Amino acid sequence: MMLRAFVGACLLSTSVLVQSALAGDARSMQIVVSKSEQKLSLYEDGELIATSKVSSGKPGHETPSGIFSILDKKKYHESNIYSAAPMPFMQRLTWSGIALHEGRVPNYPASHGCIRLPAKFATSLYGMTARGVHVIISNDDVALRSIDHPTLLQPKTKAKDGLMLSDVELRPANFDSSLKLVEVAVNQTTSAIKPKVIREAEGAPLRILITRRGDREKIMDVQRLLTEIGFDAGVPDGHAGQMTVNAINGFKRWKSLKTTGPLITDSFVDALYASAGADEAPNGQIMVRQDFKPLFEAPIHIKDLQIALGTHFFEVVDIDRDHGKAQWNGLTLENHLPTSAKKRLGIEVDDAPGAYDELSAVLDRIEIPDDIRQQLEVALSTGSSITVSDLSHGMETGQGTDFITVTRD
Repeated sequence: MMLRAFVGACLLSTSVLVQSALAGDARSMQIVVSKSEQKLSLYEDGELIATSKVSSGKPGHETPSGIFSILDKKKYHESNIYSAAPMPFMQRLTWSGIALHEGRVPNYPASHGCIRLPAKFATSLYGMTARGVHVIISNDDVALRSIDHPTLLQPKTKAKDGLMLSDVELRPANFDSSLKLVEVAVNQTTSAIKPKVIREAEGAPLRILITRRGDREKIMDVQRLLTEIGFDAGVPDGHAGQMTVNAINGFKRWKSLKTTGPLITDSFVDALYASAGADEAPNGQIMVRQDFKPLFEAPIHIKDLQIALGTHFFEVVDIDRDHGKAQWNGLTLENHLPTSAKKRLGIEVDDAPGAYDELSAVLDRIEIPDDIRQQLEVALSTGSSITVSDLSHGMETGQGTDFITVTRD
């Protein structure tokens, strides 16, 4: 519980941190930046322990809002974009150039997108953090709070079976330029691939993203079910290649469905699931990363998809494994959905329910299958996090990152 004796002093000063912080575990820390207030708030063990003024991006070079984590740290760095400008005590948030670093901090946004910190605070904060510490950037002034809900994972001591994951190389991701989003890469598992097992609680924290299913996931299900009933659709990789198109049209002819027009229609999906004896198509997806690498993803169910999910963040700040209890905190970020995205996702109600308790309201809508829950709970550790979002992760998510969810560019 580092810095606990100094909380009051830290809150009174906008740039004071103490050196005893260096001995703590950075996994219990979170950083929240308010662009409207030009303020950084530092949380540890679920409590606010320090604040500092900052200077974020100016008009034309805005700092993006969203959920990030520290990817890299350097005591001295020079900008690759802006004429080798010095960036002391740099803590990188994206590989495209957004970072926390020491710099001039007037009382207004003045940077080219980074978040500048006062010199003393930048030095102390650099010594406290580690790669993987979450940094939440919001337009508004938001605060983390404790949250207890049955949907949130709780620690378990043993798994019945190891969660088998693929070592296969990831296929290239698909980029939707209209939404500035990228579909997550998928592990293409075959029987020839050597499996590995998810690390238990001693490993790095889990990074979990819960979102709506996209076209790629729907096509993967179609490919799998078609092959199961005798129409060879190829490897279930989410790409509608020629084998998949031939299999779909073959099934449609069998069921006297139209083979012209859209490839995937509701009538086709309903007929396919009925023929395969499968439950109704899932509408949500859970994706998991660890150590800045994708582990696996699986279908889940989300209630009332005509209502926006919003963007929400949850993180484990303490674990009592003996009693099987995790302490979670969370916050809700402003949600900016383009009209085209709402139409594509079938969102009819913009405002997520919950009023003053949006965190509990969104968790009420999420159903995680028991087998997935059990495997995740064995690996749950301090610093493990869950992001819930309508638009999945941003295009910055890739090799060497956690999930990066951008709510506003």
